[in-house]
Amino acid sequence: MAKEYDDIPGTFVFDADRSREGYWLNQFCITLRKEECRQAMRDDPEAYLAKFAMSDEQRQAVRDRDWNLLLELGGNIYYTAKLAAFDGINFQELAALMTGVSREEYRDMMLNGGRSIEGNRFKSEWEIK
Repeated sequence: MAKEYDDIPGTFVFDADRSREGYWLNQFCITLRKEECRQAMRDDPEAYLAKFAMSDEQRQAVRDRDWNLLLELGGNIYYTAKLAAFDGINFQELAALMTGVSREEYRDMMLNGGRSIEGNRFKSEWEIK
């Protein structure tokens, strides 16, 4: 179902529908806070992933570490950050990867107030008229 905020560029709003869609993906990610779960994931990733009733697309996004797709498929950023941490990626590095810039560029952008709102309020602003 299309929602008014689907027109916001560069993000996927984590609403109730996304929460339901990503339930098992997020359950998988949150387990990675425990060492025994991280070890099980290191030992046999496919067997560990099989314990969670994720969709094939979610499972593939985990394998590919497709951070933006994980959010689109219902991942909560705070839960998917556990998967990034499992890979040794800190939150600042994760945000840089998700925005397509280097860690230093991301840091500098945030220190300077973030992206300009001009031209970034709505995807529909990008349409050529």
